[in-house]
Amino acid sequence: MFSEPESRIPSRIIPSSGEPIPELGMGTWKSFDVSKGHLREPLAGILRAFSAAGGRVIDTSPMYGKAESALGELLPFMDKDRPFVATKVWTRGRAEGIRQMETSLKLMGLESADLMQVHNLVDWESHVPVLREWKAAGRIRYWGLTHYTESAYADLERVAASEKPDFLQFNYSIDAAEAETRLLPFAAANGIAVLINRPFGEGRLFQRVRGKSLPGWALEAGCHSWSAVFLKFVLAHPAVTCAIPATGNPGHLAENLDYTAGERPGAVQIPEWKRQIGKI
Repeated sequence: MFSEPESRIPSRIIPSSGEPIPELGMGTWKSFDVSKGHLREPLAGILRAFSAAGGRVIDTSPMYGKAESALGELLPFMDKDRPFVATKVWTRGRAEGIRQMETSLKLMGLESADLMQVHNLVDWESHVPVLREWKAAGRIRYWGLTHYTESAYADLERVAASEKPDFLQFNYSIDAAEAETRLLPFAAANGIAVLINRPFGEGRLFQRVRGKSLPGWALEAGCHSWSAVFLKFVLAHPAVTCAIPATGNPGHLAENLDYTAGERPGAVQIPEWKRQIGKI
């Protein structure tokens, strides 16, 4: 039986286990790829604020430069509740995959990871059997598959249908919502948790609305920032377990957390939100 701590961030359930995790996590692509020393000090404050709001889910990868080593230094700044750490294997060959995963754990100062994912499906045939072995041995608690572009959706669905991971991670945003067509319904139907990367279109959405005031339909939903608009949209989909926007900016984190205010769009509002964004 899993207990759910009090949190500003609502939780959602991992279908394969029934465990609740916060629906807003934090990615580390670019934002945590920083060297030791004073450059990492602002990130410690961000993790404190994220943790204080109930944030626990941290997603990283050996692809993200120094991000894993930064987390090894910075994870102790989070609250006493253990973070939910997700990383990835991103190489070819069974032996090299094992070496890379061992290195990731060592860099982060962890004996085990909560979630290990095959990054962008790279040599998944070699890695999935190892992930199953590691899960059975308690080295990881969950395993998953990831990609970041719509062109990979068919492959992601095909592999997930045959291998039955605990998690899928892929992109979904208000201006790139193709995942609604098949992938999100597939995950829901098969009891697979979903992490959403690029909920802001890797910054594309902010460029689109730069200098523009929030419109009435967004204010009516309780949005005080464009971040809140974009996150409310992503998290309105019931198949989404957690969105993982990356940030190294305290102000941006505050705007992200503001998504919890007000109402979320319902089935009627979602197409209208897309249409309105399309007009900007």
